[in-house]
Amino acid sequence: MDVYIIIPFHNEEQYIKSTIESIINQSYTVKKLLLVNDNSNDKSSSLVKKYVETFDWISEISTKSIQKHLPGEKVIKAFNFGLNNIDNNYDVICKFDADIILPNDYIEKIVGFYEKDSSLGMASGILFIKKKSKWIYENIASKKHVRGPIKSYRKQCFKDIGGLKESIGWDTIDVLLSKYNKWNIKTDTNLIVKHQKETGANYDKSAKFLQGEALYKMRFGITLSVLSALKRAYNKKSLTYFIYLIVGYFKASINKIDAVVNEKEGEFIRNLTWKSVRGKLLKR
Repeated sequence: MDVYIIIPFHNEEQYIKSTIESIINQSYTVKKLLLVNDNSNDKSSSLVKKYVETFDWISEISTKSIQKHLPGEKVIKAFNFGLNNIDNNYDVICKFDADIILPNDYIEKIVGFYEKDSSLGMASGILFIKKKSKWIYENIASKKHVRGPIKSYRKQCFKDIGGLKESIGWDTIDVLLSKYNKWNIKTDTNLIVKHQKETGANYDKSAKFLQGEALYKMRFGITLSVLSALKRAYNKKSLTYFIYLIVGYFKASINKIDAVVNEKEGEFIRNLTWKSVRGKLLKR
């Protein structure tokens, strides 16, 4: 299977070298790696150029988005810019972040998952972060969730979901739409990726309400949104985070922000989420 990787980056000079090295050192040969420089003003691009000059399967292009580091729209706009500047002769497309370190067999195992299961649409490992000199699980999502920094998609699944949405919540929307289109999802909890920078570490302050906005745009409805906000706040041990989520939801509702899924998809998402909630309650 031909594997293409697109990595958007914005001021990642501390991390991008080790990310690229971990891709170069994969046991399975990557067909193309495209690095999308999104308005960086540090040394990231000069570090990338050394690899572009050395490896003919690595390339770089530049785009300019807003300078603020916000989750969702910024990174996916850069990703989609890259996607529009690369051919579509891939079997698997990956959207990776520029601050991860892959184990050497990561791509080999991901490809193996796709080859073994023709109904598999998305796959990944899980993310660990470093805390007090120890690498531990980054506990901001279920271990069954394919996280944003390490996404991979089978080509047909990627087409079926309409690519990636330029919106906050894109990395949950894609999973839900994959399931809506009857694709299976897989995360391998033994396939550990090092996340060198904690999620949200460099986000602009204005990002604090956006996760609540994402719930509204996915048509969760108020009850599910409150339950989701409670769960996330509990995981973060932060009541303030819960308040931000709920305020973000109501701000989006008042401003009548457009949803990113249609009504039929929204109904499927709510039913699927309620099924998960009931399943967890019954286990207790």
